[in-house]
Amino acid sequence: MPSSLLNPVMLDLGRHNILGVGVSAVDYDRAVAGIIEAARERRPYGVSALAVHGVMTGVQDKEHRHRLNALELVVPDGQPVRWALRWLHGVSLPDRVYGPELTLRTCAAAAEAGLPLFLFGGTEEVQAALVDSLKERYPTIKIAGRRVSKFRTLSSEERDELVAEIAASGAAITLVGIGCPRQEVWAYEFRQALSMPVLAVGAAFNFHAGLLPQAPKFLQDRGLEWAYRLFREPRRLWRRYLYLNPYYLTLVAGQKLGLYRPGTQDAPAPKTEILYG
Repeated sequence: MPSSLLNPVMLDLGRHNILGVGVSAVDYDRAVAGIIEAARERRPYGVSALAVHGVMTGVQDKEHRHRLNALELVVPDGQPVRWALRWLHGVSLPDRVYGPELTLRTCAAAAEAGLPLFLFGGTEEVQAALVDSLKERYPTIKIAGRRVSKFRTLSSEERDELVAEIAASGAAITLVGIGCPRQEVWAYEFRQALSMPVLAVGAAFNFHAGLLPQAPKFLQDRGLEWAYRLFREPRRLWRRYLYLNPYYLTLVAGQKLGLYRPGTQDAPAPKTEILYG
């Protein structure tokens, strides 16, 4: 049994409204324990680690807000999301629950528990390097199967084939790395059919494959990872960070003052599936 499941000091302070998105105030041990428990019980369990950009996708798209709030676990990936838990709800966590780190801890626990993984998303280059990296870190890890992204939407027939492929692989946990918000849509749409934990892991595939550098820890701890990523990919990310970050802070202030009162249960369910693949 993974040591995290034996830890009696796992922190779970409930789920709290951040701009209409219910964010789980948990630590790494509690998050991993929930994932492993759901994997053993073969329960649908959608997981996302949200930074500012992820939260704002729910602000800007009400149907997507419904998806996020339907996931079983949404953890504070970014420091500004962790800080908002304290500012708005008086809930203090010792650290954020960073998606790439949660991915590694889940892989370690799955390897120890003998629970196979399925990898979905990215390119063949990324996946091959990721598998090598994971096997080097965790020699007992079981990769039941993997599928690269088609970088398009799927037909209903292709969706059924993918579900059947993952089920037939014997996987107990699926890791999805196709970018935000596509991976959260994927987790929402596939978790019930797969009946297992589905983790939307963001850039973790590229990070742990060694193909994308992570921000230095001192920047991460100060909530400045976005600045590092903007410096490295300005053309792709400038709109995301220079527009969304001030907007996020303004809305958090509005929620604190009672001027902005978004609900977590009032967003309409999506009318159609998107079926990213």
